[in-house]
Amino acid sequence: MATVAALWRHPIKSHGRQRIPAADLAPGGSLPWDRTWAVAHEDSAFDPANPAWVSYHAWNRGSQAPALAGFWAELDESAARVTLTHARHGKMTFCPDDPAQAQAFVDWVRPLVPANRPQPRSIARAPGRAMTDTDYPSVSLLNLASHAAVAAATRPDLEPERWRANIWLDGLTPWEETGWIGRRLRVGTALLEVREPIVRCLHTAASPVTGDRDADTLGALDRLTGARDCGVYAVVVEGGHIREGCEAVLWN
Repeated sequence: MATVAALWRHPIKSHGRQRIPAADLAPGGSLPWDRTWAVAHEDSAFDPANPAWVSYHAWNRGSQAPALAGFWAELDESAARVTLTHARHGKMTFCPDDPAQAQAFVDWVRPLVPANRPQPRSIARAPGRAMTDTDYPSVSLLNLASHAAVAAATRPDLEPERWRANIWLDGLTPWEETGWIGRRLRVGTALLEVREPIVRCLHTAASPVTGDRDADTLGALDRLTGARDCGVYAVVVEGGHIREGCEAVLWN
């Protein structure tokens, strides 16, 4: 039997993570407050006059600016206020929806983006739509046993936070989740349908503590599985409550 080992949300895409004890999932939605905002760069296709989901290419992200991996987040839901903390860059609290505060954040984070990469321009939000990597609202699931296999092939202290998952599952065999495509999973009282594997990028090579690239995660995946997949994307078919410690059971 698999159980939920941890739940994580990432209020600003590629800029920090926050562990939460529980969440309520809605049909066709993502984890609440996950990837609510993203940082558009100077070449971004995002149109603030017509805000809508666009591909991850539009955003500043850890695959091109590894230092961003060092952010941790705290979200005050009632105020839509985010506090970001970085061991090497300090701490900032701001409201992403406030134009002046958003611009202050963009100026603050700019030194973490390499000069040869598109520079941050603004914070973007599409009402009612998370900025997931998928073109549909998704929830990501990862298997602690698969992570442990990558850790054994790279470094024993490899942090699970590198994978930026929403739901971590315990009690499975390594790579068991790769056989779930097209199947349904009852997690707590919610029902999820697994759609596709998560193809990984260089963001996973960077430490969530320092932001330095210090582990060959992609090489390990190549050697272990012959692909760069780790984890799966799912859609919420039936809404419900999920929490750390609840069961996750294949439904069909």
